[in-house]
Amino acid sequence: MPKVDPQQLARLLRERGPALVLYARQWCHAPDDVVQEAFLRLLRQETAPDHPVAWLFRAVRNAALNASRDEACRRRHEAEAATRARCWFEPSEGGLDADEAAERLGELAPELREVVIAKLWGGLTFEEIAALTETSKSAAFRHYRAALERLREQLGVSCPQDER
Repeated sequence: MPKVDPQQLARLLRERGPALVLYARQWCHAPDDVVQEAFLRLLRQETAPDHPVAWLFRAVRNAALNASRDEACRRRHEAEAATRARCWFEPSEGGLDADEAAERLGELAPELREVVIAKLWGGLTFEEIAALTETSKSAAFRHYRAALERLREQLGVSCPQDER
């Protein structure tokens, strides 16, 4: 049997598309995508199946079940990552509460937080940070000092003299 012709494909889509979407909806959250992919797979077949409607239902069912498994797996991985991603860095031996420090760091304005992370964890120089943030070297240094001062106040700790 030859490939599915465009008119037959259009007719199948028009006549069976809504039912296929409803059928896929029972398993996944993106039934339109699943049905579209099934029609594209049908179009790519070297020879048309003997029973294209049955073929489409089987293809939609398989794709919807795969999508459902993928969604469940993604949700599980995201939930696990969210519980593990509490702290941005390892706790120090100096007694600083890493979770609280990470929370306070997260509360900083984005431009301040970016400079602190680039300097302390990235090891960038102020010149490199200035290029990264498209500011002057002195502005990068001011943001860094302001961020450290804010963190000191919020965490109630004193820090050694800043590096230049």
